[in-house]
Amino acid sequence: MTSEDLVKKVRASHSTLRIGKNGVNDGLINEVNRRLKQEKVIKIKVATEDDVKEIAAIVSEKTKAKLIEIRGFTFILAKDDSF
Repeated sequence: MTSEDLVKKVRASHSTLRIGKNGVNDGLINEVNRRLKQEKVIKIKVATEDDVKEIAAIVSEKTKAKLIEIRGFTFILAKDDSF
């Protein structure tokens, strides 16, 4: 499966993780890293009123993952070596 196919599959699916009122913390970053290692591409939903672009940038930077896109309250991350 190519990287483009993975992104299409993730776009059509439900979010893999949700960021809630606890925000971005070490536990979340560890879980994102684990999921990225396992699945290569993940979709994350922000379930708070915080700025999605800011949260996506922070998570992307801390996990060293590539931010593929932001749509509404969700964003897609991929491992850098996948893209």
